[in-house]
Amino acid sequence: MTRLPTLTALLDRYDTFLVDQFGTLHDGTTLYPDAAAGLAMLRAAGKQVALLSNSGRRAAANAARLARMGIPETAYDLFISSGEVAANLLARGGIAAARGARTCLLLERNGDGSLLDDLGLAPAGPDSADLVMIAGSEGDRLPMDHYKDMLAPLARRGVPALCTSPDRTMLTPSGPTFGAGQIGETYESLGGAVIWIGKPYPAVFHAALAALGNPDPARVAVVGDSVEHDIAGARSVGCAGYLLVQGIIAGWSDSQIEAECARAGVWPDGVLSQLA
Repeated sequence: MTRLPTLTALLDRYDTFLVDQFGTLHDGTTLYPDAAAGLAMLRAAGKQVALLSNSGRRAAANAARLARMGIPETAYDLFISSGEVAANLLARGGIAAARGARTCLLLERNGDGSLLDDLGLAPAGPDSADLVMIAGSEGDRLPMDHYKDMLAPLARRGVPALCTSPDRTMLTPSGPTFGAGQIGETYESLGGAVIWIGKPYPAVFHAALAALGNPDPARVAVVGDSVEHDIAGARSVGCAGYLLVQGIIAGWSDSQIEAECARAGVWPDGVLSQLA
C-alpha cells in the first residue's frame, strides 16, 4: 500500500474531494485536530469540496453540528448526507417499496426526527407503522436484542425498511458500538426487506457528483476511514479512494488494513496518516 503523509500529496492529481464526516473530521463529539486545517488547505488550493456522510439526518442538521464544532459552511461547497438523499427520493416517489406509506417507525439517535419533515409520514410505533426508517443507532445504551424484539413483528408483517445510515460501526464517547447498518442487517436476518441508501451504494455518490457539476470521476478523490463504505463506494463510481487511518481504524497496522481490504475485496489508492 502507498502511504501518504497528508492530503498535500494529492493536490496535483484531483480537482474534487468527497470527504467523509464521522471518523474523518470528528469522532461524533469532538473535532479532530487537523480537520479544519485539511479542509482549509483544499479550499485554498481551489478544490471543490463536498462532505459526504452516511448520516441518517438531513444535511442541514449535520452542517449545524459541524458549525458548532468549529467547521463553518464556508469550509466546503456542499454537504451530502445519506439521510438527505433518502428524503429527496421519498419526496419524489423514487423508492417503489415506500410508495403509499403513511406511517413510519423512525429509529434515530438523540431524539432527532427531522428526517420525516415534509415527507407526509406520521410517526408511529411498531404495531401500526407501514414503513421503517433506520436512521441511527443507540447501541451505546440499548442492546441489539432491543431492536430485534421491536423489529421482528414488522418483519413478519412484511413492512419495508429504509436504512439511511449504512455504517456498521458507530463511534461514541464510550467507544465503538454497532451502528444503524447492523440494525438493518438484523432486520434482513428476521426476513424483512431493506432498501439501503448511503455509502457504498452509488446513489449518494451520484447525488454529490451531480451537485458539483458532474466532474470527471478520474479527477475525484474520496477520503474516509472505512474500506467497505468509502473505498468500495469510490470504486463503484470510478473515483479514487484514500483511506485515513483514523476513526474506526485508528491505530491499525498495515497488516490489519490489508486483511480488511482483502475481506472487502477492494484496495485504496493510498493510505493517509492525517489530513493536514
